[in-house]
Amino acid sequence: MQAITVRNRDAGVDGLTLTDMPYPHAAENDVIVRVHAAGFTPGELEWPATWTDRAGRDRTPSVPGHELSGVVVELGYGTTGLTVGQRVFGLTDWARDGSLAEFTAVEARNLAPLPADVDHTVAAALPISGLTAWQGLFDHARLTTGQTVLVHGAAGGVGSIAVQLAREVGARVIGTGRAADRDTALALGVETFVDLQADKLDNVGEVDVVFDVIGGEILDRSTALVRAGGTVVTIAHPPTLQPENGQSVFFVVEPDRARLADLAERLRDGRLKPIVGAVRPLAETPAAFARERRVPGKTIIRVTED
Repeated sequence: MQAITVRNRDAGVDGLTLTDMPYPHAAENDVIVRVHAAGFTPGELEWPATWTDRAGRDRTPSVPGHELSGVVVELGYGTTGLTVGQRVFGLTDWARDGSLAEFTAVEARNLAPLPADVDHTVAAALPISGLTAWQGLFDHARLTTGQTVLVHGAAGGVGSIAVQLAREVGARVIGTGRAADRDTALALGVETFVDLQADKLDNVGEVDVVFDVIGGEILDRSTALVRAGGTVVTIAHPPTLQPENGQSVFFVVEPDRARLADLAERLRDGRLKPIVGAVRPLAETPAAFARERRVPGKTIIRVTED
């Protein structure tokens, strides 16, 4: 099979190449998925798990990408809950070869059934962004109706989903981003948009929840905006400051089959619309990695035609 691989940590994006790889092995409780569409995170070439397995052993050449949508073609020993020929989407394990390949081995529990009327390209944009947004807003920050949430990167892959989910529960949403993101964020349901390059963040007033994907100075400045009892949640890095009479939470998204299925139903109902940016073939993955931070929405790699 063909896959995108990376061998040299120091090479970064320039080290990504299209390579012939052996067909994967289905371990116990695994499935083999023929990948139709895949997503990636630009920073994953810096993650330790991209280069070593759970025991710390080198696992290069490694296949990046951790979001996928496709069809089950093989079941490992003891696998239950999924069947050969079933459409699925979900997450691959952080410390194993990922989704930027024609076939990949995935723990069955990390996948959810994909309805027949949901396109693979759209589904591949949802697993990390959707689960991150849900877990940050509701599992960690306990956002409820009537509260105010500040969502950084409101037009991005994670932020755009967070805006939609927050609006659905009746929260007031303030969004941030670049000037070019304003119209997209407002169309998603943001009540107030803050251009981080031109507007003063301090002018938004107190909020109950800050959902951060940026880190650094923006995260530090946002902490002061949280009212008593509020929460800052971030996926960028552990926060250095704590809000007064509140809490800060750094988290890494976790697989959740039941929540993925719930998000898929929202896709079908039109209540949730991931922003898909560029769609590129597998061979153009290195260029897609290099440009991802400058392309609106989430870049998706089309691996196999439907």
